[in-house]
Amino acid sequence: MDADAEQHKQQKQLEAGNEMGKTLEITKPSSTQNGSPSAQPSEKNMDLESSTAVGKKRHATTNLEAATHLFKGSVGAGLFAMGDCFKNGGLVGATIMMPIIAVMCVHCERMLIRGSMLAVEKTPGAVFYDYPETVEKCFEYGPRPLRRMSRAMKLIVEMFLCVTQFGFCAIYFVFITENLYQVLQQNGIDISMSMVMLITLLPAMIPSLMTNLKYISPVSLLANVALLFGLIATLTISFQEGPMPSISERHLFTSGAQLSLFFGTALFSYEGIALILPLRNSMREPEQFSSRWGVLNLTMVFITGLFIFTGFVSYMRWGELVEGSITLNLNVEDVMSQVVKIVAALGVFFGYPIQFFVMIKILWPPVKRSYSCAQKYPITLQVILRFIMIMMTFCVALVVPKLNLFISLIGALCSTSLAFVVPVIIDFVTRTQVPKGLGTWTYLKNLVILIVALLGIVTGTYQSIVEIVREFEI
Repeated sequence: MDADAEQHKQQKQLEAGNEMGKTLEITKPSSTQNGSPSAQPSEKNMDLESSTAVGKKRHATTNLEAATHLFKGSVGAGLFAMGDCFKNGGLVGATIMMPIIAVMCVHCERMLIRGSMLAVEKTPGAVFYDYPETVEKCFEYGPRPLRRMSRAMKLIVEMFLCVTQFGFCAIYFVFITENLYQVLQQNGIDISMSMVMLITLLPAMIPSLMTNLKYISPVSLLANVALLFGLIATLTISFQEGPMPSISERHLFTSGAQLSLFFGTALFSYEGIALILPLRNSMREPEQFSSRWGVLNLTMVFITGLFIFTGFVSYMRWGELVEGSITLNLNVEDVMSQVVKIVAALGVFFGYPIQFFVMIKILWPPVKRSYSCAQKYPITLQVILRFIMIMMTFCVALVVPKLNLFISLIGALCSTSLAFVVPVIIDFVTRTQVPKGLGTWTYLKNLVILIVALLGIVTGTYQSIVEIVREFEI
């Protein structure tokens, strides 16, 4: 029995190693990555994703490459919502709070990295774990009463990641539709918003049915180029529209309901926490990722500065009329503005497959394990699953009344939990195993982060739902 138990334990460790870093298939280059130099997946059980990885040595990313990946993963549709974010937070209030939120995010990401490193040290044969596996292992090695919760905590994190990515995909549909709708209306093509969204469904479906990240990566690069062009062009046009209104015409601070919506939008914009662990472990020098002047700190400083600049300029220019995407505030009669709207929509469109890919990478493994037909026909069943999920994101996007409210809801409920709550819980669990590991300062600091996060979740989620219901009633 003891030999069987030991063999079962080793098999679980190998399985855990095989599932590491799947989120974006960014893994540390090593022939012994899975704890076994000769470990090769059988041809029968290969998916298209795994088949291309066999026998290939992975490229170790440099600091610049890691920073670029982190920037790509953290900047998306939320960047164009910064105007609405500053409208809800106030010019001064949002400018002060955005760096505070960024510091909290980075600190919690460091706690996540610390927990992952401790889990790897305690697991023979492990090289690294991604977010869900880190949570599971930290609870497995935690205090005895918490060990039974390890599997449940992993499922909770995977659920929040799926909901977040699902929300991103639905928001992308709304973003694309609203921009294209304005352009079509201006050019005399009078069709409904729902029909425009239906037209975008087929082009979005084709790249999302790709089951290999190798073919999606070039599309993602096009997305980043298009989004950057859209942002620069939008801000340039806003400066060319004439003198900026006086600061006295804008709210410097807000409170109550608006502040709750600000918190949700701000957290939604920092959407790259699922990339932190895979990126760190893909680097040649992983310690450079989270050092004082490392990739994480410098990239987040740049991203936060970009968010503040975009939000400040957008709210100064359009004030209370600023939309959930600042491209919607451009004068649709101007040809250049129409080009910007189309390019920005294309940027988000090209970003849809990579967001969708992350969600499928979480959903597919349990489906494959649970159904024999999925093991027999993995590619066919995965394509069917993708088709179903695409239709679900389309249906959700179809009933979303406003882009900004949906962004606030996803940010308040899911992004806050992933960015703040779970890392703090991991820190509590890992430190309680060490005598005097949980000092007074650490305890109070974690408690403050947890209280702020829970307040943001409750108030932000409630206010977003109230506003969405109100929009349906109009």
